[in-house]
Amino acid sequence: TLIHLTFIHEYGSNNPLGITPNCNKIPFHPYFSLKDILGFTLLLLPLTTIALF
Repeated sequence: TLIHLTFIHEYGSNNPLGITPNCNKIPFHPYFSLKDILGFTLLLLPLTTIALF
């Protein structure tokens, strides 16, 4: 059973072909970083406008 558990955790339990799935490897940096920076600036702009005027 130890060998069976090793192979399940190595390739994934729902992977009958035994290939490594690339669908879980979505790049984080360019998409989510730009989205977070845009959201931060859109929230910070009205707050600084209210605070300074």
